[in-house]
Amino acid sequence: MLRFISRRLLVAIPTLFLVVTLAFFMMRAAPGSPFDSDRKLSPEIEKNIMAHYGMDRPLIEQYQTYVGNVLRGDFGPSLKYKDKTVLQILKENFPVSLRLGGSAILLAMAVGISLGVMAALRRNGLLDYGVMGVAIVGVCIPTFVTAPLLVLVFGSTLQWLPNGGWNGGALANMILPVTVLALPQVAIISRLTRAGMIEVLGSNYIRTARARGLPLHRILTGHALQAALMPLVSYLGPAAAGLLTGSLVVEKIFNLPGLGKFFVISALQRDYTVVMGMLIFYAGLVLALNLLGDILYALLDPRVRLS
Repeated sequence: MLRFISRRLLVAIPTLFLVVTLAFFMMRAAPGSPFDSDRKLSPEIEKNIMAHYGMDRPLIEQYQTYVGNVLRGDFGPSLKYKDKTVLQILKENFPVSLRLGGSAILLAMAVGISLGVMAALRRNGLLDYGVMGVAIVGVCIPTFVTAPLLVLVFGSTLQWLPNGGWNGGALANMILPVTVLALPQVAIISRLTRAGMIEVLGSNYIRTARARGLPLHRILTGHALQAALMPLVSYLGPAAAGLLTGSLVVEKIFNLPGLGKFFVISALQRDYTVVMGMLIFYAGLVLALNLLGDILYALLDPRVRLS
């Protein structure tokens, strides 16, 4: 297992380095400056500001300095938010996205796996067609459509839930955004679970278990479900990373102080250090969750770690 993990880390480290490099040069290639504003600065003041942040030096020297700082865990100061570093911004806003995304992925897994198993057991029946129909609708309708509709129905019309705001993470304020984030994932997870379960239920060892008279619940929990969820493990890594780092659409609509909303504002303001810091953080989270997914996959199927 250690050898298996080491091989995955050898791939992850250069990938993260490539992300840092691309993020740096793409941000520097973007038109405009973080110090552009409605009130034009004098050339002397702008020159002093650029020198203060080291942006007057050659680009390759800026890159070397930035990479060296990142290796020490320093993403630099924000160019727009005074007296705040990128790490402070991540620490302040990531807990909101973590709570929302974590709740959404747990809800999506619970509902999606249950629906997928039921659809597979009732293959080509009314339940199967109903679940798959709902799944297709869930995949096709984007969050920027479902979010305003749910706000209109449950917030404005029925007034059961607040239209937005965080309110310290109160349950009432989390229901709508978590539901909006979970719905597309429920659709995808249910389809993956159904496909995997149908394939496993048709295998020889499941037929043997049935022939020996094992009850259905033991066949599902002890044999079929573990193998059927293997394709889902590979999907959950990047899906969970996307939810945990925040959905910019959902956080904007519900006015939530998460990373997604902050990323959009920083990009519009050309806050180079904040945008690059969030990109690196997201890439690192994706790689970590993919590594966790690979480990789970290897635990479920020993043939993977032995290959």
